[in-house]
Amino acid sequence: MRISRVLIEWIDTMPQLPPINPADLPDRVDISDNSAEVARVRETATAGPYQPTWDSLRGYQPPLWYQDGKFGVFLHWGVFSVPAFGTEWYSRTMYLEGTEEFEHHVATYGPHRKFGYKDFIPSFTMEHFDPDDWAQLFKRAGAQFVVPVAEHHDGFAMYDTGRSRWSAAQMGPRSDVFGQLGQAVERAWMVVGASSHRAEHWFFMNGGARFDSDVRDPAWFDFYGPAQREEIAPNERFLEDWLLRCVEIIDKYRPQILYFDWWIESPAFEPYLRLLAAYYYNSAHQRGREVVINFKWDAFAAGSAVYDIERGAMGGIQDSVWQSDTSVSRTSWSWVEGHEYKNVNELIAELADTVSKNGVLLLNIGPKSDGTIPDEERRLLEGIGTWLTRNGEAIYGSRPWIIPAEGPTELIVGSFVDASSPQYTSADIRFTTRAHVTGDYLYATLLAHPEDGVARIRSFGSGAGLLTRGIQEVSVLGSTEKVAWHRSSESLDVTLPPTTPDLGGGPVVKCFLEPDARPPRVDFLHG
Repeated sequence: MRISRVLIEWIDTMPQLPPINPADLPDRVDISDNSAEVARVRETATAGPYQPTWDSLRGYQPPLWYQDGKFGVFLHWGVFSVPAFGTEWYSRTMYLEGTEEFEHHVATYGPHRKFGYKDFIPSFTMEHFDPDDWAQLFKRAGAQFVVPVAEHHDGFAMYDTGRSRWSAAQMGPRSDVFGQLGQAVERAWMVVGASSHRAEHWFFMNGGARFDSDVRDPAWFDFYGPAQREEIAPNERFLEDWLLRCVEIIDKYRPQILYFDWWIESPAFEPYLRLLAAYYYNSAHQRGREVVINFKWDAFAAGSAVYDIERGAMGGIQDSVWQSDTSVSRTSWSWVEGHEYKNVNELIAELADTVSKNGVLLLNIGPKSDGTIPDEERRLLEGIGTWLTRNGEAIYGSRPWIIPAEGPTELIVGSFVDASSPQYTSADIRFTTRAHVTGDYLYATLLAHPEDGVARIRSFGSGAGLLTRGIQEVSVLGSTEKVAWHRSSESLDVTLPPTTPDLGGGPVVKCFLEPDARPPRVDFLHG
């Protein structure tokens, strides 16, 4: 058969990635009998201050370090950073016929039965991974906690698991990169977390079961499986494995934040969620640590863990602390070519808006497969850190004011609303407050620099009826210069120091409030 010159040229230009070598693989792990380990989990879950019931778990209180910390870094790293195409869902979409990722995969790497997702693993080397460099970057960014993905939907564990041979400890980097990063984060005095996206693996690779692909090959069932239909509830074996993988992460790495993605709200997970939460809370209590579980939608009962909203915003102040998780990129959570990045202004506005509503921001980056953090993502983190160095007093340890915000720009609320960013003006302001031993303080974070150099805060005007106490002193964070200010019925007007730098986010006005006016106590004798 004659092969056309075009086909020969196409084959010659295909990336020559080495496929996985079956002879190099470790032995499969037998996880068929989980009875003893599940019994151990139940024992701990019922032998502490918490029981695996929603009534008991509602007694949970988020730790102060989390409520005060306000800002953390999230990491989506994994095998998907090798193809670096589309999104972190490449392991699914590459098997879905008709998608751009499917066509890209065939055109770039050849038929799925010859080169599947597993064959990217040998090229996931992370040879330039420097955990201490990463930790120091996150520290400079102002992060108080770091939450790396322990396992994503693709089923490849980034930690050293005893429940699967498919892990970074045994393939690809051949190192416990998750554990190494956690140790570096702790050395830098930040809190270590972990995220689990394992639940979705029940169905995630099912596209490859619909045509001739390596997902159908029994040799790879322990990686690609179960590859079931999404409409089918997970069975007990899968749910036990999900539970015990979470427990393994808790026991081995002792994360103080445990983040869960969607799909655990599926009814089949409910008793396992209660069991896991009680185990996690009781285990932490035994170690003298306070911990956080992040959940989405209705997976957990209100008050039993910390609610998380993805790429979203709340409409107002929430009674309980909550979390927003978002990414530096609009395009993907993981590293891909051709990212559409947000800018520092947008990210600082997201942080200020979240905190003003009693929230915490978890900001994601996506390292490359060689173990480096992309230059633009480093620059964005450094930019946030520069702003927080000057203005962090308005963020860390703060609490919401009477209202969270003022300004003309409409903010879309809900999940997945960051496809575009609002064009904020200097009239868009977010408020926080602080009660301190020296007195009470009120902060106004402008989301843009005023062109005329004057911050006008209408909610602080005497006619607004919101700030009923007088103002002793006004300053601008990061400046030692005295500022001119005037309070009228319409607004508090503050002339910013001419040296106020544009750090990518707006300036912050700080007000030192007069003490509460208390009527004098009048005592009299009863006789």
